[in-house]
Amino acid sequence: MNDWQRKSPLDWHTYVNKLVKVVAIEKHEYEGWVLTVDPVSASIVLAAFLENEEVSISVVMGHAVQEVEILQEGDSEMEQRLSRIFAPEESKAYSPEELEKRKNDLKTWLETNHIPVTEQGESGRTLCVAGVLMIDPPYGPEQCSSSNEIILSRVQGLVQGYLEKQQ
Repeated sequence: MNDWQRKSPLDWHTYVNKLVKVVAIEKHEYEGWVLTVDPVSASIVLAAFLENEEVSISVVMGHAVQEVEILQEGDSEMEQRLSRIFAPEESKAYSPEELEKRKNDLKTWLETNHIPVTEQGESGRTLCVAGVLMIDPPYGPEQCSSSNEIILSRVQGLVQGYLEKQQ
């Protein structure tokens, strides 16, 4: 077991969102921003930004790590950039006010089209359609769930059509 593998997860966490140079066995060197360190294998996941906004991901196995040198601290902008690497394109953070508006607008639209809908859950965040289908925040087709596949498919289509008209 090498020194890197002996570190604790708290020690490894201090490297996250920092530009590092990793020296591995056989004098291989890797440079990149630390996305994470696997707490079981001590493997380091590095991201390097190439031209035209492409990202290269490298994993340096924990047992091969000989030395890790911090080259640069990451600022909040870099943290955001790194956090978006694995986030889906449509993944967007909504404020509580935006979520409430999306819920109310969808509920009103469903009711206008004579589809029975109620609010459920502790804070009324979940919409329940006809007692058999649930729509969770942020109220898109992917957030619909039902054991009835026919109803699920039809309501997802309605929600998708509604959202496309909103844009």
